[in-house]
Amino acid sequence: MPTYPDLFHPDGVAAMRRRIDALTPTSRPQWGTMSVSAMLAHVNVAYEMVYTTKHPRPNPIMRWVLKTIAKQGVVGPAAYPHNTPTAPAFRITDARDFTVERDRLLRYLEQVAGEGRPRFEGRESLSFGPLTADEWNTLFAKHLDHHLQQFGV
Repeated sequence: MPTYPDLFHPDGVAAMRRRIDALTPTSRPQWGTMSVSAMLAHVNVAYEMVYTTKHPRPNPIMRWVLKTIAKQGVVGPAAYPHNTPTAPAFRITDARDFTVERDRLLRYLEQVAGEGRPRFEGRESLSFGPLTADEWNTLFAKHLDHHLQQFGV
């Protein structure tokens, strides 16, 4: 099983930042169809779900399905397979600005690290209910790692 950087620690954030900094507006995916700008916007959705009210909470039936079927795949250690279907809230269909999305992602990484592990312990996820800090870290780091690998960094 892969291990993921601790995004609650400055070293983990620095490791991800180096990889993000290796992206350029012309970076091309090794699989999938998203542009690099759309990928950055896509990754930002996970943070929007924590820090904004932009995304509604799924209805109770969908939450049950997500907690029962999808949760372990999202917060468990196994890497995502390539070309996994994207949940509707994470689909980016409009053009995005690379610099805006990259900078937004970097701010979110700093915000998570600044709040720290204790702030995320038991924090409610819109889709999965309360998560441990380790589950939050896996959710954020695994998703970001997957898409950075998609773009060869």
